[in-house]
Amino acid sequence: MLPERIKELRLQREWSQAELARRLNVTRSSVNAWEMGISAPTTQYVVELAGLFHVSSDYLLGISREKQLNLSQFQEEEVQLIYHLIDYFVSHRKEK
Repeated sequence: MLPERIKELRLQREWSQAELARRLNVTRSSVNAWEMGISAPTTQYVVELAGLFHVSSDYLLGISREKQLNLSQFQEEEVQLIYHLIDYFVSHRKEK
C-alpha cells in the first residue's frame, strides 16, 4: 500500500520523483525504489512524507483508508481559513 500511496500523492502534486527526492534530501533512485516496493522509507521519511503531503502516516501506511488532512504545520489563522474553504466546498456540492 505504501508504494502506491507515495506515487499517488506525488502525482497529485505534479511532482517528479526528482522533485520529491529534493524535498526529502534523498536520491531520486530512493524515491523510485519506494514507489516500486523494492525498499521502504525509514520511519523518519514516512513522517516527513506525511508532513509534505499533509496526510496522516496511517493513511500512507494503509492503516487508514480515509485521507486525513494534517494541519499541525499551520498557524491557527490558516487552519480557520482551511475550515472555511472546506465548508464552502461542502455547501456548494450539496446545491448541485
